[in-house]
Amino acid sequence: MKPQDISRRDFLSQVAWSGAALTLVAYLPASGRTLPEIINPVTNGILPGTELMSWISIAPTGRVTLMCNRSEMGQGTFQALPQMLAEELEVRLDDVEILFAPANPEKYGPQPQEGSFSVRGWAPRLLRTGACAREMLIEAAATEWNIPRHDCYAENGTVIDRATQTKLTYGALAEKASKLKPPTEVTLKKRADYKIIGKPAPRKDIPLKTNGSAIFGLDKKLPGMKYAVIERSRRFRETVKGFDDSETRKIPGVSHVFKVKRPVFSQYCEGVAVVADSLWAAMQGRKVLKVNWNEPDFECPDTTSLEKQMRENLQKIGGQPKFETEYNHCAQKLEAVYETPYQSHSCMEPLNCIADARADSIEIWGPIQEANWIQADLSQRFNIPIDHVAVHMTFLGGGFGRKAFPDYPYEAALISKEIQAPIQVVWTREDDMTAGPFRPGAFYALKGGLNADGGIHAFQANTATQWIGQEWSPTPPGPPDAAGYNTGDFEGLLHPYRQGIPHYSFGGVGTHSPIPVMWWRSVSASTQGFACESFIDELAHLAGKDPLAFRRQHLPSPRYQALIDRMAELTQWQSRGKNPGWGVAFTECFTGICGHAVKVARNAEGKIRIEKVIALMDCGWYVNPDIIRAQVEGSIVMALGAATTHATTFEDGRAAQQNFDTYPMPRIADIPPIEVHIMENDEKPGGVGEPGLPPFAPALANAIFDLTGQRVRRLPFSLDEIS
Repeated sequence: MKPQDISRRDFLSQVAWSGAALTLVAYLPASGRTLPEIINPVTNGILPGTELMSWISIAPTGRVTLMCNRSEMGQGTFQALPQMLAEELEVRLDDVEILFAPANPEKYGPQPQEGSFSVRGWAPRLLRTGACAREMLIEAAATEWNIPRHDCYAENGTVIDRATQTKLTYGALAEKASKLKPPTEVTLKKRADYKIIGKPAPRKDIPLKTNGSAIFGLDKKLPGMKYAVIERSRRFRETVKGFDDSETRKIPGVSHVFKVKRPVFSQYCEGVAVVADSLWAAMQGRKVLKVNWNEPDFECPDTTSLEKQMRENLQKIGGQPKFETEYNHCAQKLEAVYETPYQSHSCMEPLNCIADARADSIEIWGPIQEANWIQADLSQRFNIPIDHVAVHMTFLGGGFGRKAFPDYPYEAALISKEIQAPIQVVWTREDDMTAGPFRPGAFYALKGGLNADGGIHAFQANTATQWIGQEWSPTPPGPPDAAGYNTGDFEGLLHPYRQGIPHYSFGGVGTHSPIPVMWWRSVSASTQGFACESFIDELAHLAGKDPLAFRRQHLPSPRYQALIDRMAELTQWQSRGKNPGWGVAFTECFTGICGHAVKVARNAEGKIRIEKVIALMDCGWYVNPDIIRAQVEGSIVMALGAATTHATTFEDGRAAQQNFDTYPMPRIADIPPIEVHIMENDEKPGGVGEPGLPPFAPALANAIFDLTGQRVRRLPFSLDEIS
């Protein structure tokens, strides 16, 4: 049986059958307890205790199993979590197995895969859990040998007597250790003593993905399962007026055709489901289905009208009197508008989900990015107790926020309930790219004023965009404070700028549209970082100062000073001389800080080409440098596409780009050499997967200005069209 096919119940029964096991659990933060608690071996297939977040098990064979409550969509969870556990547990990484945990907030706690949270959120718990198990095993061995516990040490899944070098395996000690009282305190290793953490290690999911044994959503199958595709309107929020399925039902294997609704925030989108014995039959049936649509009762948006509305909204933002006074006193002033487009998530694996919905229960399998949210949503919408809704995560072929949305599991559950059989709903690429939700387009109006010494005295960034979650919060946060400033958070902007800039103001106006929008990798930082770091560069040139030195002047924190020093060293910034075409940018989100330096030049035809990218990631304490490099490289490729090759535009209420022929991804030949470097410091762990994306677009734009004198203030743009 493959690990991905083992249900929680099967796993527990196997553990119980194979003998006693040392099982650990970590309590939720709400309980106020951070140390793990040892509980006795499985009894009747049920683990005692409540408020369990996660648990590990050491079987009599010595095998260590970690139930992972995080999804794996390429970001390295399958490696990073076992690596933390193995370090403090003193086992070889090869001896750790990891299984997906089903949705269960009481036992496994929050399970969202978002905000680059896995390492920074889980490090303390997993390290303590591993250390606590190690100490219990050492105590069990010391009792067996009748010697003081400090005469023993753990190594490679064994406990060793220092004097005689006698060894006992963890498997042999697991039963006795499980009966001991857990230590109230454990001592974690010093960073200098790490054997696994901080070292490159082959990812445990890569062999599965290369030999074809990894189970993604599209790979999962159930006995008696049927397949469904849905004919969806390409125009947002159209409703089904009627349909003719006479030709569809002639397709061999087609069994059902009926109208369905899909929840999109507070609205529903309608479509017609075609169910068949095979995916091919369902798709052929959909091709000959004829659907009549009701016209929407609102003006259908297009890109031109959306952009016009955002530009007008920028003019509606009232000035902050205190800021305006300080701005007017500045020796030099600058204003600029930056524009960024809507983007599709376009994961390599389109949306799909399996559901088996019964009268009083629902079971889900698929590429789920947020198991708890899906479980709670289905429980509420179908009025089923939450403990009767099971959500099982498979591997994800990309997520970027889209696969945290509950609409596609709901579709699967609804159809399964209707036909009273397990069903796999599959979205085509065209469905995936046109139905949304999308990253919202955003326009930014920036104002900056310099003092007599060429330093920033006043800085303002105002936004016009569709606010994510607009149905719940139609106006942006951040009202003026007591001093008259609008100081709402501005994701992507380095926090210490607020220490180095005396007067600043952030504000915005919501742009309303029926187009559904949601998170996209790095969320608002992907667009706000472009606007702010490009504008900081403009202010540096207005002041007549070196862009890197100008940033250093306004970032007083030692951590950021060290980051700039390292970037200057990597780029040989001071010795670049008259060699133009260099741009830098630094952004921050999800407690991760990243800087990019981009070098551009003209090729033999006079076209702009990227010669190299140097990325510097400061994520504090980290687990696996190979995962960090891979994540930053992937972020740069994704950012390159969003900056120079693709965008989602709208015509008559429809997304114009339906596949990769009109939404082109960067090709291998487009990817420049990328260097990824990691800062070494003692800061707390921070995010990586999202912070690596936002600095690229402004660094590229700044490099183009350095080479050509031409400012790029609108994305996407074509490198071939830069003069």
